Amino acid sequence: MGNVYYAPGDQRAAKVNDLFGQIARRYDLINDVQSFGMHRRWKRRLIGLADPKPGLRALDVCCGTGDIAFALAAKGAEVVGLDFTEPMLAVAEDRRRKSEVRGQKAEDRSPTSELRPLTSVRFVHGDAMKLPFPDVSFDIITVGYGLRNLANWEVGLREMVRVAKPGGRVLVLDFGKPDNALWRGLFFGYLRLFVPVCGLILVGQADAYAYILESLKHYPAQRGLEAKMREMKLGKVRVVNLMGGAMSFNVGEKSS
Repeated sequence: MGNVYYAPGDQRAAKVNDLFGQIARRYDLINDVQSFGMHRRWKRRLIGLADPKPGLRALDVCCGTGDIAFALAAKGAEVVGLDFTEPMLAVAEDRRRKSEVRGQKAEDRSPTSELRPLTSVRFVHGDAMKLPFPDVSFDIITVGYGLRNLANWEVGLREMVRVAKPGGRVLVLDFGKPDNALWRGLFFGYLRLFVPVCGLILVGQADAYAYILESLKHYPAQRGLEAKMREMKLGKVRVVNLMGGAMSFNVGEKSS
């Protein structure tokens, strides 16, 4: 039996937009609950792999409520966050405005304070499969838990590569498919049973989070992305697995 929020083909974008529009205000809370807070550590690891620095331009695709975009900016990068779902962007903008207010009220603030960079992030409403940016525009392109939600993840990945500068880093963080069959079965069981219960309790919809497993079934995960990155002639391609491959990073670098 399928999931009400998963639909292949032309209906995919509308279904995903509806899903994330409904859960936007509690998205961060549910992430904390379902991952036992570990998603914050995984995102910090992503930032470490991205290695943002002052003077670099970064794009966070499918930015959601802005976690990764803000973290990139806190390291000094000039950051654009793009998302298709306006309620998610509204939460991100609200977080940015609140950080600006805190920054204005703070006294004797260090120049390296994270408050200032948060206000420098720019959020854009747009389609990850048709990025509204010129070729070779960014030094770093990230996507966290977003590529899996596109109607065509290959098109989305190709767009990320298109806007990367020569030598630019392309990074994907998402749920993975563990190589070990036993562990994969246990992990999928967790996604099938525990995560939907969180969705039911916190947003009143089990299907909203049962969607994760349904979408993952139709997604090639880390091994498929690794192969596609090599096919696209990215260099320094690697997979970094966490929790035995239940969570993973795909990393590549655009050739000069």
